[in-house]
Amino acid sequence: MEMKQVSDNCFAVLIEKNRVCDANSGLINLAGGVVIDTQSDLAHARQMIEMFSKVWPAMPKRVVNTHEDADHVWGNQLFEGAEIIGHRSLPERMKHVANPEEMQKLMHDVANESTRQKLQALHPGLVAAGQQLLEDYNFDGIKLVLPTTLFDARYELNLDGTEVHLIYVGPCHQVGDTIIHVPKEGVVFAGDVLFRLCTPMGWVGTYEKWFHCLDLIIQLNPKVIVPGHGPLCGIEGATEMKAYLQYLRDESKKCFNDGLPSLEAAKRIEFGPYGEWRAPARLYMNVERAYREFRSEPPDAPWNTPATFDAIYEVAKAKGIEVEY
Repeated sequence: MEMKQVSDNCFAVLIEKNRVCDANSGLINLAGGVVIDTQSDLAHARQMIEMFSKVWPAMPKRVVNTHEDADHVWGNQLFEGAEIIGHRSLPERMKHVANPEEMQKLMHDVANESTRQKLQALHPGLVAAGQQLLEDYNFDGIKLVLPTTLFDARYELNLDGTEVHLIYVGPCHQVGDTIIHVPKEGVVFAGDVLFRLCTPMGWVGTYEKWFHCLDLIIQLNPKVIVPGHGPLCGIEGATEMKAYLQYLRDESKKCFNDGLPSLEAAKRIEFGPYGEWRAPARLYMNVERAYREFRSEPPDAPWNTPATFDAIYEVAKAKGIEVEY
């Protein structure tokens, strides 16, 4: 984990491994401080707080959650008394997708040899993901703390004369996707609508919605983008990710027309120039998402999470690459 200053008053904490749960956080160090996303577990959240404390005078007055996923909200409880801001969909969505008890049970099952062996026989991909997470994370002690200030399309903050725009762009990656634009400083905190040098995972939404969001970020023309995962970038990060998604959708369409199931398509489609990104076998999710659109299924159709991680595992094994999430 490292902290970088990205403009006069904006900072980012980045997790270099850039795997699942390695989420970035931000700080706007004005008007008492605004923290953007609060990490995946309490240890990482405390480390983030310690890093940001080198530049802020006290605990921040506000927290913004860019969306509902656990790796962006599970440190909320450490910001007692702060105003927590998020899209109106977040409270119910967080209860659904960020229930810490589910993750705690999985981690304990994976850590225990007896239960791990039983789970391995059913869901080898889920066990592989759990073992990877155990290298860096401990989800014990997490309590779900929900946003207290909710908005619909936009929310404006005035921080000592600096305007900050919270813009709802979802659903792209998740239902509550929000980007934070600081025009005066040329910074966008993108949350998980932008993955940088790692393969994106989209749970809810459509390709067209995601393209529109990336186009919006490009139009804002920030000097610096803080992605939800991966290193800092400029608009080239948004351009490259849009190209990746276009490539995956086009290749998926060819396989769909040939009658291949989505898993077989994911095994067939070449990584192309994106094979050096972390966790390339995640492309299964993007293929399956394209297939759902081709079948005219609703964009919020639920995923079977264990089966999804098993499919990513299968793709990695079929392509002879490291299993990584």
